[in-house]
Amino acid sequence: MTTVRAASGGCASSDDGAWARLLEDVARSGRRLRREELESLREYGDRAAEEGRGLAELVDERLAETGRVWAGQPVDAASMAALRAAVAALAAGHGRAYRERLRREEAGRREFVADLLSSRSDLGRLAEHAERFGLNLACAHVVAVAEGDGYDLEDPLVRALERRLLGRFGEQEILLAVKHGRLVCIVPSGPGEAAAVKAFAELTQGRRVVVGRPHSGPGGVVHSYEEARSALEQADQLGLRGQLLHAADLLVLPVLLRDREALAELVRGVLGPLQKARGGPQPLMETLTAYAESRYVAAEAARRLGLSVRALAYRIAHVVRLTGLDPDDALQRYTLETAVFGARLLGWPERNQPADE
Repeated sequence: MTTVRAASGGCASSDDGAWARLLEDVARSGRRLRREELESLREYGDRAAEEGRGLAELVDERLAETGRVWAGQPVDAASMAALRAAVAALAAGHGRAYRERLRREEAGRREFVADLLSSRSDLGRLAEHAERFGLNLACAHVVAVAEGDGYDLEDPLVRALERRLLGRFGEQEILLAVKHGRLVCIVPSGPGEAAAVKAFAELTQGRRVVVGRPHSGPGGVVHSYEEARSALEQADQLGLRGQLLHAADLLVLPVLLRDREALAELVRGVLGPLQKARGGPQPLMETLTAYAESRYVAAEAARRLGLSVRALAYRIAHVVRLTGLDPDDALQRYTLETAVFGARLLGWPERNQPADE
């Protein structure tokens, strides 16, 4: 009898003869499979998985050969037990290799996504590896970033979110990642973009999500990510309403921050006089913000602030007296709005050194 040994090729090779001889010996002797035979079968399953062969194909092949060997012969319980043990060993080896391959692929995928979101990555290397992960970097992509910190891809909630997203939009090559503790979703720009981004926002349990603009090329993903990340931080600073925001709607903010010194001078020059008001500048700045958000409709602004229209008018008049600027004048309104935005971006007046950092 030729036993199954990994070193000699036995069942661990593609030769069905060793499998047939093993079955014949088991049927004749009624013995159990030996430890080395089971390990050889596991190794065979392992190698088959590495070659890309599916478990169903492997088991069907072995059972077909078993049927030919045992055709016309009585099969007892011991033989069936040995067959089950042999198939279980094949499956165990195949599963072991499959899990290891998944771990390798997951590690490679994480490394690729980390490079994709890094401004210091080799763009040529990214383009070379992108196809392996089903990503066409020649096409435009958008990146959505969810607020919060402490996200981890191993978190069961994140895993569940990823499964639901891929279940709905897997054909769109969506990638989920974690960068600096924030949850990041990379989506191909196109017809399904809005639905995928909306689903991502809904699945983040009400956290604010900001979407970068679409950009193409190997550096397009990181460009969109940086836009979304920066806009998310600015939206938090400004306390903007809305769970799903777009960086394209906030492009004025980077423009304002491009020259922080000039912005600080604007804030100091326009809003500095409000520090003379009783209670400080904050109530008057909140009044200007509510007035602007209400499209300068006094009744609506008063409702948002919980004031009477008369009280609102008094506050506006106080702003005019202190600053010399009237929000009901188009040009002066723009100056006040810009100054209030700048103050919120710079953290004024909460910080100790107002607006001149």
